[in-house]
Amino acid sequence: MSSYEPTDIAGKLAAGFLRNPLTVVLGIFLLSIGYLALNVMPREENPQMVVSGSTVIVALPGASAAEIQRVIVKPLERKLKEVKGVENISSMAMDSVGIVNAAFFIGEAKENSNLKIYDKIMQNSDMFPRGAMNPIIKPLDIDVDIPVVSVAFYSKNENMSKTELYERVKDIQHHINGLKNVAVTELKGGNRRQFNIEVDLNKLSGYNISMGQIVQGVQSLSYSVPAVKNRTKENEIIMLGVKNAIESEDDIGNIIIAKYMGSAIYLRQIAKVTSSYDIQNFKSASISQKDNNGEFSPLQNQVTLSVSKLQGTNAVVIADAVKSELESYREFLQNNDIGYVITRNDGERANEAVNELVFHLLLSIVIIAILLVLVLGWRESLIVTFTVPAILAITIFVAYLTGQTINRITLFAFLLSLGLLVDAAIIVIENIHRHYHSKSSANKSVDDIMIEATDEIGPPTNIATLAIIMTMIPMAFVGQMMGQFMKPIPANVPVALVASLFVAYIFTPYLAARMLKKPDFHAEEKH
Repeated sequence: MSSYEPTDIAGKLAAGFLRNPLTVVLGIFLLSIGYLALNVMPREENPQMVVSGSTVIVALPGASAAEIQRVIVKPLERKLKEVKGVENISSMAMDSVGIVNAAFFIGEAKENSNLKIYDKIMQNSDMFPRGAMNPIIKPLDIDVDIPVVSVAFYSKNENMSKTELYERVKDIQHHINGLKNVAVTELKGGNRRQFNIEVDLNKLSGYNISMGQIVQGVQSLSYSVPAVKNRTKENEIIMLGVKNAIESEDDIGNIIIAKYMGSAIYLRQIAKVTSSYDIQNFKSASISQKDNNGEFSPLQNQVTLSVSKLQGTNAVVIADAVKSELESYREFLQNNDIGYVITRNDGERANEAVNELVFHLLLSIVIIAILLVLVLGWRESLIVTFTVPAILAITIFVAYLTGQTINRITLFAFLLSLGLLVDAAIIVIENIHRHYHSKSSANKSVDDIMIEATDEIGPPTNIATLAIIMTMIPMAFVGQMMGQFMKPIPANVPVALVASLFVAYIFTPYLAARMLKKPDFHAEEKH
């Protein structure tokens, strides 16, 4: 038992754990939870920003752009400026429709911001003129607008139509969209199947028919007729089904548009009707691959499937799940002469970035250990080196509990604090080393030396660590994009510094009492 009575928290922690059998269990427990948190925490390349905003679309059919600006856009802008947290408002007025974008300050809660916009518009819905359609409110969602995986599908068969490739990839999209933590999937660059009506303007004017009549005629038959159910006297159910009025280009061509001199005018007489792709879609994408000789193949039409994840989920896991799902379709794709290339994989990049920074983290620990060997000795160096993984384990576990992800900025915070983490342990082990080699400690027990040496440096070490923490706190109040991007630093560095104190006060004396040896002159002075 020790005869020294500690006065500071440092000495009290050292005295409490110096001969406690649970100290080893605590060390193993800390390293275990840190390792588990490192493997369980979601990984992504960069931290996700909290960006909120909404787009409000109001249609007023028949109004000119100037009228839309006066009766739709300007009143809407005035009302949206009343919403707290709105940083910027931009608008656009076109014939028959007005669009107003409201961007909130970065960091504003997304759900609350969208609700504010919705409430403000609904409370003032009477400001729109008569004839205006109900406003459409589309919130900005940066979490799902930025994909983590993109896959380019291309046809190996030159005879495959544009719509066939799109339809076959759409089946794959449906299954990938059902994967866990996948937010949104989107197909880009493809062409959908549709009926195209190419009107001959000369025949149109010859029959004195307007485009509006053609639109009304097609719309009148483009609805599906539901099945009709009825009961008979015998209590039997009779179902009557009517097939869709439009199922082929012939059905469209046989639509009666008008009557001319007592004769019916069919759509096929004034227009060419074909079953093809969406010719109004001018967006397309092509892909070219490099062969073994380093030459690029000719450009091929492709359909890109983009996959976005939910906020705070693991990009690595989602990317692997998408790759596994694509592997399950390998036979289907081969039978249909379809190939694919993964053009974007943020999960792989995030994993590489995290692994690289973890490697540099371990490398930094080794460098610190070598420096301490040269200055204090290999035993002291080993003791301090052990404290670093324990401190990082606590920090990573706390980050996991607070819902953070492992990304480049989080690991940068760990690297930034690495030089600070060993300060407390070095100060404790250096003071223990000094007491061990002091002639005044020759007659003291090992426990007394450990507790006294740790207790002695407690107050100045606590104050110094608190001062460093206080320099990090203001960073948490930085706003806008920079504040969001650097948020992991003020969130993790103070935790790491506080953890370094407890680890230094608990484990450094414990290990020093078992690994360090007194010089020989201590034994000589006892005689």
